[in-house]
Amino acid sequence: MSSAAEQLFARVSSIGEAAAERARLTVVPTSTPRPPRLPFLVLVSCITLLGVVGLLMFNTSLQQASFTEADLAERAAATADREETLKMELDDLRDPQRIAVEAAKMGMVIPSTPVFLTMDGQIVGTPTEATSEDALRITPKPQQVPAELRAQVRVVEVPANTAGD
Repeated sequence: MSSAAEQLFARVSSIGEAAAERARLTVVPTSTPRPPRLPFLVLVSCITLLGVVGLLMFNTSLQQASFTEADLAERAAATADREETLKMELDDLRDPQRIAVEAAKMGMVIPSTPVFLTMDGQIVGTPTEATSEDALRITPKPQQVPAELRAQVRVVEVPANTAGD
């Protein structure tokens, strides 16, 4: 057994000596070569440029959306103003006083005793012919400004300075 161990030891030591001989004979570089810097700089520059262009496009898109929003808000305000104007015109057209005046211009007469029909077709009241003598008078409501809103005229006299002070 000792001879097998000695053979194994001799073999391992000869492998170690061969490796040591090979290691002594190889040339070891004094410094490791650096990777080239140009590709890295190009990559970083491209990423930075793409980021700046992306931010510029994003900012432009936001500004365009802001202009669109302002335009739509302006159109909505104009539409709301138009709707309010139309409602006021409709209220003026529905005014009972105005309707009565227009009816009188057409020759219609308001009866002094009106007659009504119920939902089931019954007549409530006594139907009589309306004549211009029996008609109610229609007078439009005068448009007056309340006293609080009337402008008060105040005259101030300033003496003319004729002397050449």
